[in-house]
Amino acid sequence: MPPVFTKGKNTMHSTPAPLSLPERLRAAGILPTRQRLAIAQVLLQQPVHMCADEVLLAARKILPTLSRATVYNTLPVMVQGGLLRALRMDAERMIYDSRVEAHSHIYHEDTGMVQDLDASELSLPHIPSLPSDLEVVGYDLIVRVRKHTSH
Repeated sequence: MPPVFTKGKNTMHSTPAPLSLPERLRAAGILPTRQRLAIAQVLLQQPVHMCADEVLLAARKILPTLSRATVYNTLPVMVQGGLLRALRMDAERMIYDSRVEAHSHIYHEDTGMVQDLDASELSLPHIPSLPSDLEVVGYDLIVRVRKHTSH
């Protein structure tokens, strides 16, 4: 892929061009079918948090014949390929996050809304001592909130 050149005051810097959606899917080992490209357009063009049914509704605006089964089968493939994170919010709700780097969330139980939580706003708890054969590989924090109920 040829570099894209951006001009500064007196210098030129080479930065790689962003990958197209078909290229991103291929790089993740996913064949870029029309259906998968419609799903990728919904999820991968900007940071989003969506459940499978929200993805289906949005992707059907792009490809009206898209089936529910295709969406439900494609989302885990995209997670496996590193394009999405799957966030289990409760026993019945899975949210797909297009930001795959480590970050935390606020989950509004009343509305189902999910927001990214800036790491600078967190004071992480102490991690207990682990057996020598274990290592920490990630830290997922979901802060669950809801409106106060009056007594």
